[in-house]
Amino acid sequence: MTDRAGRGARVTAAALGLALLAGGCGSVASRTATAAPAGPAPLSLQTSVQGARVTWATLPMGAASGADQFWQLFVLPAGGSPWFLRTPPNIATNGAIVLAGPDTTGGPGGAGGAGGTGKAGGAGDASGTGATGKAGGETLVAGVRPSLDLGFSPITSTSDQGRNWTTSPPQSGLANVPDALAAAPGAGRLIALGRDGAVSVTATAGGSWGPLTTERALASALAARDCELTGLTAVAYTPAGTPLVGGTCGQGGRVGLFGKTAGTWQLASPALPASLSGQPVRVLRLSRSGNQDAALLEAGTAPSLSLLAAWTSDGEHWRLSPILRTGGSAAVSASFGDGWTGVALSGNRGETISGPGSSWRRLPALPGGQTVTLALPGGGVTEALAANAGTLTVWRLAGDPGTWVKAESITVPIQYGSSH
Repeated sequence: MTDRAGRGARVTAAALGLALLAGGCGSVASRTATAAPAGPAPLSLQTSVQGARVTWATLPMGAASGADQFWQLFVLPAGGSPWFLRTPPNIATNGAIVLAGPDTTGGPGGAGGAGGTGKAGGAGDASGTGATGKAGGETLVAGVRPSLDLGFSPITSTSDQGRNWTTSPPQSGLANVPDALAAAPGAGRLIALGRDGAVSVTATAGGSWGPLTTERALASALAARDCELTGLTAVAYTPAGTPLVGGTCGQGGRVGLFGKTAGTWQLASPALPASLSGQPVRVLRLSRSGNQDAALLEAGTAPSLSLLAAWTSDGEHWRLSPILRTGGSAAVSASFGDGWTGVALSGNRGETISGPGSSWRRLPALPGGQTVTLALPGGGVTEALAANAGTLTVWRLAGDPGTWVKAESITVPIQYGSSH
């Protein structure tokens, strides 16, 4: 089996639970219902993020839903094609993979963990034993959402582009949002948003989880009273390592972005254009993008929705993009490159923006697929990753005004029924 193909199916959650307990990772939480974030509809967790040396992308494959849907993780090394399958092994990924990083300044990860065998995922080399290799100096942390009989969130990291993975203590259960997990630059400390609305952190790389705040506590804080916080939707760290939390404001025209400094939560939100005054605002995304943080904001109610991208290098001062009127389309997924933001919209629409001071660029109709997400690997390159069952097709935007050109196709073996 080739390194690109890997192994697409997952082991059972029961087997993973035994393995984690044997490794001293602690007890697991009981299975509970998952609450959707506040707002008209949850954003898909499919996404891509760019680091200094690689671009990562995660999206669901296999069945359209249910126990035969398995989320996969792919990596594109700097310099272009091909993409490689790097789904963490020995983890049931039916519930989605949440990405934190990549962190180009270090953090958890390393050469632990062998390549997948049997029904495990595709981090191994062609022999299935796992490549040793040197660490790439760029750490990606991945969390897996609860699903089926998996009642907690495994946390794992890699610093060699997914050839080997290191297990950290599990989180009690990540929320159903793309930015439910983030890593502090350099330190390897993590912050997580739980499905119960609680925000937890680790004090050290690979350390145990402890409480930071809750949705209810933050809503009652002085900084959040004018927002009338109705739900949390994202967590992140500033480049300086300050926790950032995003949410939905019940008070129109307010942006729910909060930073914790010197033990106190402070409003860390941009002022919106006057044309959006009084409209409800939801933080859809909050993620690292190069050496800054990027946010994607949604204002209004369906069918009159507007999107704005925002960037900050200190967590306090934000620069806003022009308003993107979606014309009745809703944001389906969002991805980040080095300063770039890409949004896939309903109706096969796509939009990108290259950073502060630029304008939104409408893409040609996105390629068809069971699921489609954008990737922004740098150098102005835009790719669309389209998944159909066990096949991932990579399309690259070429020319001006641009057409989608097929760049490669990857077959991912899916062992249907392995999660039943």
